[in-house]
Amino acid sequence: MGLRRAWSLARSCHGYTNRQTSLARIYQRSFSSSKRLSQVSTPGSLAALKGILKVSEEVTDALATNKPVVALESTIYTHGALGNDLDLEGVIRCNGGIPAVVGILGGIPTVGLLPEEVTRMVEGSPKKVSRRDIAYLVGMGIAGNKIHGGTTIAGTMVLARLAGIRVFGTGGLGGVHRGGHESFDISADLTELGRTRMAVISSGCKGFLDIPRTLEYLETQGVLVSTFADGRTGNVDFPAFWARDSGVKSPSAVYDEEQAAAIILAQERLGIESGILFANPIPEEYSIARTEMDAIIEQAVKESTQQGALGSENTPFILTRIRELTDGRSVLANKVLVRANVERATKIAVALSRLDAGESISSSKSVKQQNSTQIFMNKSVPTDETTGEPEVVSQADVLVAGSVAVDLNCDYVGEDSLEHPAPHLHTSNLAHIGQSIGGVGRNVALAAQKVMQSNKVRLCSMIGNDLAGSTILSSLKASGMDTSCIKQLSREHHPTSRTAQYVAINDADKNLVIGMADMGIFTAHSFPGYWSSAVKTSKPKWLVVDGNWADRDIRSWIQAGKQNHAHVAFEPVSKEKSARIFCNERGIESLGTFPNPSIDLATPNQYELAAMHAAAQRNEYFDDPRWWEIIDAFGMKGARDRFVKLTSANMADVGIPQQVIQLLPYIPTIITKLGSNGALLTKILRKDDPHLFDLASEKFILSRCLNNHPEVGGIYMRLFPAVEQVEDVVSVNGVGDTFLGVLIAGLAQGENVENLVNIAQKGATLTLRSSQSVSDDLGILKSEILAAAAIATSQKLG
Repeated sequence: MGLRRAWSLARSCHGYTNRQTSLARIYQRSFSSSKRLSQVSTPGSLAALKGILKVSEEVTDALATNKPVVALESTIYTHGALGNDLDLEGVIRCNGGIPAVVGILGGIPTVGLLPEEVTRMVEGSPKKVSRRDIAYLVGMGIAGNKIHGGTTIAGTMVLARLAGIRVFGTGGLGGVHRGGHESFDISADLTELGRTRMAVISSGCKGFLDIPRTLEYLETQGVLVSTFADGRTGNVDFPAFWARDSGVKSPSAVYDEEQAAAIILAQERLGIESGILFANPIPEEYSIARTEMDAIIEQAVKESTQQGALGSENTPFILTRIRELTDGRSVLANKVLVRANVERATKIAVALSRLDAGESISSSKSVKQQNSTQIFMNKSVPTDETTGEPEVVSQADVLVAGSVAVDLNCDYVGEDSLEHPAPHLHTSNLAHIGQSIGGVGRNVALAAQKVMQSNKVRLCSMIGNDLAGSTILSSLKASGMDTSCIKQLSREHHPTSRTAQYVAINDADKNLVIGMADMGIFTAHSFPGYWSSAVKTSKPKWLVVDGNWADRDIRSWIQAGKQNHAHVAFEPVSKEKSARIFCNERGIESLGTFPNPSIDLATPNQYELAAMHAAAQRNEYFDDPRWWEIIDAFGMKGARDRFVKLTSANMADVGIPQQVIQLLPYIPTIITKLGSNGALLTKILRKDDPHLFDLASEKFILSRCLNNHPEVGGIYMRLFPAVEQVEDVVSVNGVGDTFLGVLIAGLAQGENVENLVNIAQKGATLTLRSSQSVSDDLGILKSEILAAAAIATSQKLG
């Protein structure tokens, strides 16, 4: 019988509070912090919304730091009939972009709606909002009548353009209805494309519309229409939504996302204010044959006329009949094509961001003139020295992906420091202030290098093009570290990037009182392709990832490590950053569980451990059936007495061993750093692990698998007391990093982790006595590492 689900703590619920705001405060408050609000050509049009447009923090940051952003309309959620399993935001994130769902929430035009906000809209009887409706809903909101609105393609274009977004992925464009030359039933999507510069990616327009007249109207509006050739040559058909071909030739063709991005950039540089329509044919395996679809459409249109379904009733009637006449195939096709369009939109946005960053991009196909439309972009793009492949020339045993920073250590030395060792608040304090080069990633890498005494350690990090960055580069080179994967961001393309800095305020006993970290460079800039290449070319045995990266980049690093057969270790860095490993997984790849974990090892302190556990609980990692399968195999019923025996009553009371056990399915080896109390090693044993059959190890076996799980043999838990109580502490900075660096150096040599914990603790004590964040004396531990390696080899042979 496995652990009871009562182990899962109660989840915190995030409520939403509505607040009435006066007209004066509405006008005074600026909801948008986007730094890339587009210039509009006519005063009083889009600019009138600037003061009351809300742009989410994630989208604002992405636009300010040149991350690819893709707009999504909200009517697909509020008025669509495709269900709630599209996960378009996930499609964007998986392809390297940032989603921006656009809508009007309680009278506030919003770019970057959160999932809970979309749900609130859907449940709040939203209106359908095109350009004409925006001022009405926003004005009513100012007057106190909070109305929700799902934006159409036209409405989304207006708000997304104002926020500075350039690419928009959707399903099918509106168009000229059949008989539109008499009824003037023409979608506002077309006129919006004529006046708002936005690249819209869709599968053409709905097949029951008048496609030739739709293309004629777009031509009149000055809209470039180009269809993705998708492997075809010659004149390419404009798609007909469910069918790949419409019988109407596309005005032009593009062959890949790089060409599309170049066209968007050319349109901007030329100052052309109309939009661009990139038509993306539905994937062939889900398309419905044109002849079959034409017959179904004709029948549906005929019945709509007979039933008198006109105006706003016309499209819903026709779509319903098409769904019925295709036995639901049209709905599946619709779901597939909208996801395919959003994926292609994201790839275009990624290519566009690369162009903006100064990267040269090359199209996969050289295009000769196929039709009357041919676009050239002759202006050369400046080269950014930060782009391209990392200059890796050799294999590395250890690759550390993490921060490098300038550290300032401030030790309190006030006159009353003996009686009152803590610095005084709200006033200046006397201190000894020293500057050094640090950063968690750098410290771990340097510690591993000093122990291994080889060039088989490599650091991957980022610095700015500033004095601090130059100082760091010089210091790394002077210490003999490989700098081939240190990415220096240029001022021209990344003007806001600053080299990371860390300030430690310590008391008179050298204990940390508060630390202040400016590590924004690691969350504001993302280069997943560059990092993946670094891992692939380095071929490390161990990849160490620290928690300074953004959630998504941490996962990208881990994924790159596993794809290249590296063991992965996670260094939590701090209480706040440790939670990033158990972030909300919406739109990103899930963490693997034992026996195929994404992370092999983590080394949190007890506070970081608690934060990791809380994040896993909050984001429902403990509801995963894979987690329960491993937990049930542990056989942990009534384990408190064993926890106390192997650790202490105090540790069991604060929940340290319990939290560790619950995280083991995701991280099968966890070493909890306990300061002067030593380190607690906990790991999952496989069925054939020698510890299960070794009498000397029996006292450390917390549990044995009792349910015949094919992989889980038991749990090994061992408290290693501190190797020494250090009295002459010089600095606590870098102590935990040194511990991990020494540990990884040994693991890369093939040692068993239990033979390395005390050696790693010795390394930490050396750093405690050093003014540097990594002791220069770590090399003396090499002989112990080699001895441990010999023990590990004999254990394996035995």
